[in-house]
Amino acid sequence: MIFNQSHFRKLKRLLFSSRKSLILYEEQPSFSFTQKSNYVDVKMRWKKDAFYDSIEIIHRSPELKPLISLKNCITEEPDRCIPICAISKSGFKLGVRGKVSSFLRRYPSVFEEFTGPKYNLPWFRLTPEAIDLDREERVVYRDRKADIIVRLKKLVLMSKEKRLPVNVIRGLQWYLGVLDEFLKNPETNLDSSFRLMDMGDGLQWLTVDPDGETMLSVMQKNAITRGESTEVISYPLFPSKGLRLKRKISNWLDEFQELPYVSPYEESSNLNPNSDISEKRVVGVLHELLSLFVDHSVQRKMLFCLRPYMDLPQKFYKAFERHPHMFYLSLRNKTCTAILKEPYNDDSAMEAHPILEVRKKYIRLMKESDFILKNRRPEKNSEARERQVNLELESQITI
Repeated sequence: MIFNQSHFRKLKRLLFSSRKSLILYEEQPSFSFTQKSNYVDVKMRWKKDAFYDSIEIIHRSPELKPLISLKNCITEEPDRCIPICAISKSGFKLGVRGKVSSFLRRYPSVFEEFTGPKYNLPWFRLTPEAIDLDREERVVYRDRKADIIVRLKKLVLMSKEKRLPVNVIRGLQWYLGVLDEFLKNPETNLDSSFRLMDMGDGLQWLTVDPDGETMLSVMQKNAITRGESTEVISYPLFPSKGLRLKRKISNWLDEFQELPYVSPYEESSNLNPNSDISEKRVVGVLHELLSLFVDHSVQRKMLFCLRPYMDLPQKFYKAFERHPHMFYLSLRNKTCTAILKEPYNDDSAMEAHPILEVRKKYIRLMKESDFILKNRRPEKNSEARERQVNLELESQITI
């Protein structure tokens, strides 16, 4: 065969392109070659599940959060008591709906009302039971501080730049179970891997230096415990009673489970956002986030602020609807709350948050207020009837 100059040029291009493809094959992870999209986007049918709608630690959080905020306001005072005038206008900041005084009187098992020493106004202090519970809470934060700091570190390391605005972290502070002082003074309350960056205009970012540490997700840790590979991990599924997927969705889900697992702590910029592998990465991020939170749930709207920092697609929240065997969307309390099903079906799946049991005790103490208020009502009614009878007798005597 006779080769002319044009043949040599073609052969050179072919060899160069083959060499380049080999280099790319060595550098790119395996999942970069499986970026296809087979999912048929149809509307998923929402199915009510009474089990997840009845979890008290989740659905009483809107009451518990302002209650603990008010409790902290009282304990920060030198005399451990506070006049109503000092907090009556802080309802929005503390998350109280309606009047602060009405909220405090709604929980007599936690807050005790009395006439203060300085002003002829209502004052409030903690009941002995609430004082004991506050002391127990402080012990947990002291003894399990390292665990809570690791959860905060994981949240920051999930971001693509390994840093997050402090105001974004504060928005998720309740779910993370992190104290205010951790974010106010990170240099003294957090370890040396954290650093506070001043970005100007009053904006601050919290950054974490991974220092070569490889962070493993809950899914990876469980796979290692089972002696399985961490490259292809199937998500645990917990179908709700009466919830059946269409055949084409069920078939897609089987293929989805066989895709390589992408850790939320790995670089993901090379993923096609419209591929199934990107969908598995989004599900992994949401799974890891909810595993870090105290009760493994979050109001869905609270996650929107994380989207640009964690490299999530525009409508990432749709993953909650596309995977009803992993997540449950509760519509109680006039909001949409995303719940991770796994920890409520498998106790060994992930370690409970250190502060979870304390919050459950607060809820039990709050429920005692219902019995106290119920027992007070007959007394008021009997006193009113007694006053009415006395007035009638006095009128008869006068006549």
